Amino acid sequence: MAKQCKYSCDTAAETLEWIKAIADFIKPFSFLINAHVVNFFKDRLWEAVDEDWLQCLSNESVESLLLIPSGIVQDHWPTSLKEFILTLKSLVYPREQADLKKVFPNFQPTSLNSVLAQGMNLKKKHEVEVLSAIVSSVASAVRADAVIDVGAGQGYLAQVLAFEHQLSVVAIDACSHHGKVTNARAERIKKHYMAQMRKFGSGNQRLNVPQTITCNIMSLETLKSLTTMSSHKGDVEQPKSIEQDLELGLAGRGSSLVLAGLHACGDLSVTMLKTLLECEEVRAVISIGCCYNLLSEEGFANARIQHGFPMSCGVKSVNLSLGKSSRDLACQSAERWKSLGKDAGLHNFELHAFRAAFQMVLHKYFPEVGISPSIGRQGKALRRKQQRKIIKSELQAEESTYSDMPQMACNMEEACSVTHSGESEAGNTSGVRSDVDALFTKMSLHTGSTCERTMSTYKYSLFEKFCQSGLCRLRLKPSDDINFHGIWKEVEPYVSLIGIYWSLRAAFGPLLETLILLDRLLFLQEQGDVLESVMLPIFDPAISPRNVAIIAKKPDAGISSHHSSR
Repeated sequence: MAKQCKYSCDTAAETLEWIKAIADFIKPFSFLINAHVVNFFKDRLWEAVDEDWLQCLSNESVESLLLIPSGIVQDHWPTSLKEFILTLKSLVYPREQADLKKVFPNFQPTSLNSVLAQGMNLKKKHEVEVLSAIVSSVASAVRADAVIDVGAGQGYLAQVLAFEHQLSVVAIDACSHHGKVTNARAERIKKHYMAQMRKFGSGNQRLNVPQTITCNIMSLETLKSLTTMSSHKGDVEQPKSIEQDLELGLAGRGSSLVLAGLHACGDLSVTMLKTLLECEEVRAVISIGCCYNLLSEEGFANARIQHGFPMSCGVKSVNLSLGKSSRDLACQSAERWKSLGKDAGLHNFELHAFRAAFQMVLHKYFPEVGISPSIGRQGKALRRKQQRKIIKSELQAEESTYSDMPQMACNMEEACSVTHSGESEAGNTSGVRSDVDALFTKMSLHTGSTCERTMSTYKYSLFEKFCQSGLCRLRLKPSDDINFHGIWKEVEPYVSLIGIYWSLRAAFGPLLETLILLDRLLFLQEQGDVLESVMLPIFDPAISPRNVAIIAKKPDAGISSHHSSR
């Protein structure tokens, strides 16, 4: 029943056609896309949504709601609702992992050994294994002297490129701590490889070690200056200092560089693409973006001289703007929504309800605070404490039944207390998800009036604690005049609607990300024959949902371009 994506982005004309189709589709839904969900109750946002849609979805399971961003509908839904979801889905760039061996010559991903993979979770290991093989292939095609890992973090990608693929690598990150971690980690890996080389009689072989630079790349000029240095293959005994290169002003005459960025945040991905155009030494770019909420945008308060959106003349001609709410929404991942599960989904919706109700408190009692102040992750910290307390209580009394609910509600309230510093204890609840699911399943079996009253009291107690922690974070003194209970009673009849509203709104996330990525691709395509560019999903979306890479090179580097669309 799902509509297949009928659009292509092989050429600039096709990409612009796709962008215009997205622009036409989203304009009637600006009320949903640009909404501030913190004002859900204050502005009665649900009243703007089709009444038939709300009535239908009010009877749906949480699991069905969580599938809406993935474009999955139910047969009995209103025709207009199904058409909305399916049409939206048909405009989203497909995320199935591409057949990378058909795209890149000599693409040879290898499974990382335990030394290189140390500290990586499954997601990071998968990303680094795939991306390092792509970077290696592209670097070989353009005969690169070195790779610059932009936004290198703790150096996972840089170290695999250096030690496993034998490339000269410079790792750039804004955080000095990350640079120290990268260097320390590289030293440990170097010792392992040196031992292996001595063991197998290749002790005289040179070993590439990533070199690190701590630099906050705030402009195109900064990145350009970093890419105009000469490249050196570092000797493990006497590594060459990149900082010394910069001080001596050694230009990279005739050098060939590749820029790589694994989830380079906000404008950093944009800056990489512009550097390819403006820096002769840079021959290719592999960019996987993220954090679209941090993008600067033309015409908005966060705009810079070199803004991150829009990039292309085509999008500028459409006269389409996003705004902060839309850029935030572009970060929503359909894969992550689908993987939440019933329990986590309910918790998510409940926290959104608490935050929206807390906004009512601020609006009524603290109007001087402003429109929608950030209170950090107080709600999530509160929920984690609550879950740990419940799990501990349940595991200690397996014979306990729902008759213990009043005492359990009391335990929840105690668990939700937060310190005045706003800090929450760290904890890992992985591995106990089944216990939480079992607990909430047991609770849901009792639907009598006593249960409903108890659950209402329990939720109100959580809301009050949420408000107390939020006020503390904002450094506002709670007053006895604040009627938390009255506000909760006012919003309680509409609490269930916020999950429906968020699910419909989150469906636009992948579409808005598609728009941002197509704008970047079109910018490259508009340069004509100066560049060759492709856009394709390189990671398994079930492991790494933010999986679309934009890869561009200057001609004669041997990258296939027929995989930029589906």
